[in-house]
Amino acid sequence: MQIGIVGLGYVGLPLAVAFAEAGHRAVGYDVDRDRVERLGRGESDVEDVPAATLSGLGERFIATADPAPLADCDAIVVCVPTPLAAEREPDLAHVRAAAGTVASVLRAGQLVVLESTTYPGTTREELLPPLEHGGLEVGRDFFLAYSPERIDPGRGAHAIATTPKVVGGLTPACLERAERLYAEICDEVVAVSSPEAAELSKLLENTFRSVNIALVNELAQLTDRTGVDIWEVIDAASTKPFGFMRFDPGPGMGGHCLPVDPFYLAFEARRHDFAAEFVELAGKINQSQPLFCVGKVQRALNDRGKPVKGSRVLLVGVAYKSGVADLRESPALKIIDRLRELGAEVAYHDPHVPSLPERGLESVPLAAAADVDAAAIVTAHDGVDYGALVAAAPLVVDFRGVTRGLAADNVVLL
Repeated sequence: MQIGIVGLGYVGLPLAVAFAEAGHRAVGYDVDRDRVERLGRGESDVEDVPAATLSGLGERFIATADPAPLADCDAIVVCVPTPLAAEREPDLAHVRAAAGTVASVLRAGQLVVLESTTYPGTTREELLPPLEHGGLEVGRDFFLAYSPERIDPGRGAHAIATTPKVVGGLTPACLERAERLYAEICDEVVAVSSPEAAELSKLLENTFRSVNIALVNELAQLTDRTGVDIWEVIDAASTKPFGFMRFDPGPGMGGHCLPVDPFYLAFEARRHDFAAEFVELAGKINQSQPLFCVGKVQRALNDRGKPVKGSRVLLVGVAYKSGVADLRESPALKIIDRLRELGAEVAYHDPHVPSLPERGLESVPLAAAADVDAAAIVTAHDGVDYGALVAAAPLVVDFRGVTRGLAADNVVLL
């Protein structure tokens, strides 16, 4: 088969590679011409797709900024961003643009699948009308389905092949075609009754995590006042073999899904005159967590007779999670900005992020901890010597609990 992929970012590029490695020809389309040129040279900006993997695909993968080759594909999978607008409502501009592009090349017999995370109804309301505009009928002349991406960047244990693939089609024929497509690269395909059910399943998955992270973050704020060790409490609760799932507190949520998806779900609720108050509250708590962490740094400095203004603060880890260079919605960026607003001199160390050009910063060696007033562990990357950090820095504020095993008077835990 020949598979078209619209969008060659964190979701689309690994998917294209998966189809190519399964013996199919993947045609990757992206509007970013610079990205297309880099991929043409065998250079990848997605950490889960090494350059060596791209070069090994040969002619089974091509990247192009011309949508015309999509017309020759048996299936076209749309993997474009679905960010939040300024008012924290869904921004479907990329989805609508992709729908228009696919409609311009659509021919009879093709399957179109949307993978971008979105609210229920998007596939039917935003993709179907432009695709049918040319006179083709869904379920007969072309086929349309939704299948939520389940990419976990930086976590090789959960690959595309081994992660069950949820699929919902607009008609039984659409579902059957989509099931056959993903069976080529996934060990298990989970069919649901409609695109709306598949769309909502993705929002549930990530809202479940958001709500539980919000719960432990709020509990961490409470234990900060009561003096109880939140990490000890979570360890104790985790010994229960049933009815409890461990979630750890931290500086807030980042990435392409968790900070966004609950607001998509809340938007869907408002469309049906329903207030998803529980979901929205979780989002607000997680959005405010970076500011709580800044306050924790302030108080820790104050306890040592230092104002935050003029203090030198080193952030250890600025990516949104360990093992990746992804900065999307990273709480570290909010922490940097707020500390600077308070007058602190901020530096950072992150082995995966060499620079933050928009903030005029470059990663410094971990040894720089000896020359600061405080170090704050925001992202716990593997390979960082936290023992050396604690030994060098006069004060360490640990938002990830990675220094718990170290007996040190200069460590303040979340």
